[in-house]
Amino acid sequence: MNHLLDFFGEHVVGEVTGPLQERYVTKRASEIADNKDMLPHECHSAPRRELEDLSAAINHAFRKAGGASVVFRPTLPDDVDPRQRWLSRSEAAALLWSAWRSGAKHIARFVLVALYTGSRAGDITNAAMMPTIGAGFVDHNSGIWKRKPENKRETNKRQPEVPMPPRLLAHVRRWHRLGISKRYLIEYQGNAVKSFKTAWPGIVEEAGLATDDPKQKVLRHSLRHTGISWMLRAKIAISDVSDYAGVSEVVIRRVYKHHLPGTFDHLLQASHRFGRTATPTKRP
Repeated sequence: MNHLLDFFGEHVVGEVTGPLQERYVTKRASEIADNKDMLPHECHSAPRRELEDLSAAINHAFRKAGGASVVFRPTLPDDVDPRQRWLSRSEAAALLWSAWRSGAKHIARFVLVALYTGSRAGDITNAAMMPTIGAGFVDHNSGIWKRKPENKRETNKRQPEVPMPPRLLAHVRRWHRLGISKRYLIEYQGNAVKSFKTAWPGIVEEAGLATDDPKQKVLRHSLRHTGISWMLRAKIAISDVSDYAGVSEVVIRRVYKHHLPGTFDHLLQASHRFGRTATPTKRP
């Protein structure tokens, strides 16, 4: 709500017009583009949700004030289609090799963690190797990853506590033993890595995955999408993928349905009977 209050806080409801809301969307989208791994048109998703929250708050106030018949309707930017880009195993291998060969071994480690766990980029770069205020915690002894910092309240972006896959855990233990990951899971020259936006495009291009098609661009978030897609293709139950990756079952069914093996098997098996139960219409 801080973003909304900073922009609209001095206005009364009657002043929250369409043009003012459009200026808010432009401002917020610009801020997001500077800090997030998103395509330009996707930067409108957050301000869209925020305006929906503002609308809900205003309408709630109307009802509490005495059931006024007025309804506030926000001026929203177009919604964005869910991102569909995911990597095949050969593409993922090319990306790993590109990062490793270019000397960005910390990015290669990031890619590995994202593919194995389907985690958000922020959860990976904010994972510490010891209990740390404001950070998640990877216990390399037990293999448990507490994605959500202890002092952070629960939000819609779930950050479940999960065990690391055995192969990934073996890598993490080796990184810690060799001093590659002393304080944080992903480090560069001994410091936590918060962003590598500048290096990422070159690694993607070196891997042969660069494209001008916005829908096919490989971003850091594509790795989360890939990890979840691989889990589903391995026939892991939707509920288990939801609990592990921190994504709702509703989103999985909406965004990842094409990755669910056997989704339409019952339909295909019945296809030979299509039309047979209908009563033929006789010509007069």
